Amino acid sequence: MTTTDAHRATAWQVQSLLMGYPDEEAVARLPLLRAATGTLPAALAAPLTAFLEHAEATPQIDLAADYVATFDHRKRFSPYLTYFAYGDTRKRGMALLRFKHAYRAAGLELDDGELPDHLAVVLEFAATGDPVVGLRLMTEHRAGLELIRLGLHEAGSPWAHVLESVSATLPSLGRHEHEAIARLAAEGPPEEEVGLAPFAPPEYMPQGGPR
Repeated sequence: MTTTDAHRATAWQVQSLLMGYPDEEAVARLPLLRAATGTLPAALAAPLTAFLEHAEATPQIDLAADYVATFDHRKRFSPYLTYFAYGDTRKRGMALLRFKHAYRAAGLELDDGELPDHLAVVLEFAATGDPVVGLRLMTEHRAGLELIRLGLHEAGSPWAHVLESVSATLPSLGRHEHEAIARLAAEGPPEEEVGLAPFAPPEYMPQGGPR
């Protein structure tokens, strides 16, 4: 089955919901997500099916605890894409504004307190807002996405399957992307230069790193 734009939009919507916090409402939605996954090509569907099988077999309280331990307590798996490109620096604040402006241009407004670079938010935007801009935002932060994917695989996390499906919706990695991933893995995110104040408004600057 050839992957179409409609397939990508469906995959991004499913991936977005699976990258959110797995509360009771999210778990109740799993059968619907499985049905949507069944319409996708194997490269997108197989990883999602693997995750869905795990989620369906895991008590909600355990799934939620695993989510918090994975994404809220470990910067290595931060779902906030600009963290990998800019760390907790002033440049990250400007990058967050760029995401926010992209959403606003498509007529979307985020809830208060919701950072625009969370992978679940970016995937939702790509699925229902502007697929071209959404794809570009993910491609621009591909090194961080791949680092999350590789790290989750290494840790044996079930969410590695979701990242595998996300990666399958994006263009193939080229030499420059491979080099950027290797450099990021070796050096980590940038650190703030001493004595420089942030240029972005305070509400767009991360506080104490990603949740």
